[in-house]
Amino acid sequence: MAEEEVSNKQIILKDYVNGFPKESDMIFKTTTVKFKVPEGSNAILVKNLYLSCDPAMRFRMRKTEGSYVDSFVPGSPITGHGVAKVLDSGHPNFKKGDLVWGRSVGWEEYSLITDPETFFKIGCTNVPLSYYTGILGMPGMTAYAGFYEVCSPKEGEFIFISAASGAVGQLVGQFAKLMGCYVVGSAGTKQKIDLLKNKFGFDEAFNYKEEHDLDAALKRYFPKGIDIYFENVGGKMLDAVLLNMRLNGRIAVCGMISQYNLEQFEGIHNLVFLIIKRIRMEGFIVFDYYHLYPKFLDMVLPYIKEGKIDYVEDIVEGLESAPTALVGLFSGRNVGKQVVVVAHE
Repeated sequence: MAEEEVSNKQIILKDYVNGFPKESDMIFKTTTVKFKVPEGSNAILVKNLYLSCDPAMRFRMRKTEGSYVDSFVPGSPITGHGVAKVLDSGHPNFKKGDLVWGRSVGWEEYSLITDPETFFKIGCTNVPLSYYTGILGMPGMTAYAGFYEVCSPKEGEFIFISAASGAVGQLVGQFAKLMGCYVVGSAGTKQKIDLLKNKFGFDEAFNYKEEHDLDAALKRYFPKGIDIYFENVGGKMLDAVLLNMRLNGRIAVCGMISQYNLEQFEGIHNLVFLIIKRIRMEGFIVFDYYHLYPKFLDMVLPYIKEGKIDYVEDIVEGLESAPTALVGLFSGRNVGKQVVVVAHE
């Protein structure tokens, strides 16, 4: 077994990407992998089961410096969050057969994880394992940290969420409703608007593509203004929100998907309202809050089991489907959390 090698299909980034990513920016390759971790190593060898497609991965497809996470390396496999099964371990905290999730999973069949300290062992398996790419993984923690820790919400407040049907937004809205807040979300299709109102329980939702004046749309849904804005898109939406924030409002800056494919980011014109309305706008990175993961699970697992939270996934089968799934995020093709099934346990 020590010397056994097997084929390993991979998705490789061809080169740094300009503009909107295309499927042709990624290539399919087959290599081999040894079925044992290097002697004396703390690494773990895993079989990848589910891969997460996340908008922030686009940022890593460009050459950047000073970011919180490194750019992808052209000619090497793309990496992201995923769920995997341990096949061999040199790390004392992990053993063969353990199910894990983490953020250094390669887009390949098998990965050698050299920094397993960044991985979480999966304890609860009476929910779909794919949930650990979403509601019980990074997006769930992002929603939790951004809403509760950054925004400090209070019962009865007025909440607006952009990209509200996505992996994070759908959870923020449901957390807010469970707190007794008034919640409005924006999304880009009728199907997603129906989902927000009829499945996730948002009070209102609107299709931003059908609104010629975002300021007027927000005034229609928030005649008294917005207390909390959960920011996922940036650009023109952020500019319009700043005009409609209430005194002492809070903005959690989670993502800016409208900007990721631009060579030069758009400017924001209404920042003076941060002063006028004493608004606190704070960017955050979920990794800084992973120490709260046990507390998060204690809250969200009962919500799932009691049916108080719904979660929608958009699942595609096969590693070869991953490039199409990732590219589709930027045209709004997915409905809910985009997941790629590499293998079934």
